[in-house]
Amino acid sequence: MTQQVPSTEPELAGVRNFRDVGGLPTVDGRRVRYGRLFRSGHLAHATEEDAAFLSSLGLHTIFDFRNAGDQKLEGPDVELPGVRNVNLPLTDPADGSEFWKMVRDGDVEQLRGHLGDGKAANRMIGSYRTIVKERTAEHSHVLHALAEDSVPALMHCAAGKDRAGLSIAVTLLALDVERDAIVADYLESNATHRRYKVRRNGSAEAARSPEVMELLSPLFDARAEYLTAAFETIEETWGGIDAYLERGLGVTPEQRERLRERLLD
Repeated sequence: MTQQVPSTEPELAGVRNFRDVGGLPTVDGRRVRYGRLFRSGHLAHATEEDAAFLSSLGLHTIFDFRNAGDQKLEGPDVELPGVRNVNLPLTDPADGSEFWKMVRDGDVEQLRGHLGDGKAANRMIGSYRTIVKERTAEHSHVLHALAEDSVPALMHCAAGKDRAGLSIAVTLLALDVERDAIVADYLESNATHRRYKVRRNGSAEAARSPEVMELLSPLFDARAEYLTAAFETIEETWGGIDAYLERGLGVTPEQRERLRERLLD
């Protein structure tokens, strides 16, 4: 088996949190193949140079997990010739719209009331649990598409951290990637050059004071406890990964093997 060597990670001007998921180890000693599965934040602000790089990857499909509200705020993805774009919103367009307006516009007292005392982290944990339990059709669609013909693929949401992070994690679970490696890849979203830029209205000093940024940090961090909550939900709801994939997502052992053939060395 030929060992593929990863290329140097590109510095994209208008796309944050981009990376190749290749190299992650499976429990049986194989590795995710480089150049087959990518993840990132949204592509709406991609420059011409960014688009040229993305086009060079030979992508078959881009999975966009943003909802209509995200797309209105950020804009549509840049179009890449010959690449199929599949929009699978992992949250309802109206879900939390008032909450996110408060995040952008609220004063420190409002933020304390909504986010302080662990409320922000608990909101994130609840969101991860909900997506795992209620968005089985979307995750099923992704895995079936990857098993059939949609590779190489790029998965993204707005920041490339939560919805894309969960979808990448589900895909890696189907490939039997080591759990610690899945978490480590997820936590890469915390790197300074990857982080989503917090949008706050108002004067810079008041809108982004140290207290405000501390209150907001659980929403924009990748925290192991969030992904762990998703894994626990799988165990609690289906009794394990195999049952989740088969009963929850309708992925047969044969389809999992096709996934492994397409995505593993």
